[in-house]
Parts: sequence; structure tokens; C-alpha cells
Amino acid sequence: MKEKREKRLNSEFKKEIYELLTTKVKDVRLTEMFSITSVNVTPDLKQAKVYISILSFNEDRKNATFEAIKASAGFIRREISSRMHIRTVPEFTFLLDNRAEYGERIDQILSEINKNGNNNENR
Repeated sequence: MKEKREKRLNSEFKKEIYELLTTKVKDVRLTEMFSITSVNVTPDLKQAKVYISILSFNEDRKNATFEAIKASAGFIRREISSRMHIRTVPEFTFLLDNRAEYGERIDQILSEINKNGNNNENR
């Protein structure tokens, strides 16, 4: 039963945090596109890890966007407390999710290997 509640809360937190970041947080550093890839709340609801993926070609702007998101953690917690009416609202820790970039790099490596393999076969 607890696991089901955690999954439901993870999903709700994910939706609420994204909505707050896109509509209520007014930080000039939030310039890049981002998504919340997952939220993992602890069973005691005291902590939650929020994984953020940021799409940017500029590393400085990507870092600035991530810092703006991290800086809004207190505001987000207060807003969620008033919106969701749950007894314990976790403290949110934002983490950068680089899985998409990692996957893209693997694709590049595989493409290079495949291209080199085809060149060797033609000789």
C-alpha cells in the first residue's frame, strides 16, 4: 500500500513542480527548456529527489537555469504545501539528469564504429 502511495505522490509532485516552475517562478535565469524526468520521495516523506533534464546548447545558460530551479526549492515546497494539503511535504533536492546526453553520446560512438566498419569492408 505504501509503495502505491509513493508512486502516486511522485507523479503528483512531478506535475505540481513542473507547473510551478513554468508558471509561478519568475527567475530571469530560467531561459532554457527543461523537463522533470522523475521524482523519488522517501517512504517517510521527508526528502524527495527531483531529476531535471535541461535542453541547451549553451553550458552557461544550462547551469544558470539549473541554479534557478535549485534556488526555487523553498518556494516550491511552500506552494505544494498549500495546494496538496498533505501533512508532510518533503524537502526537494534537485539533481541534473544527464541520461539523454549520455544516450546521445553512445549513439554518436556507435555511429562512428558503424561508419568505420563499413569503410573497412569496402577495402
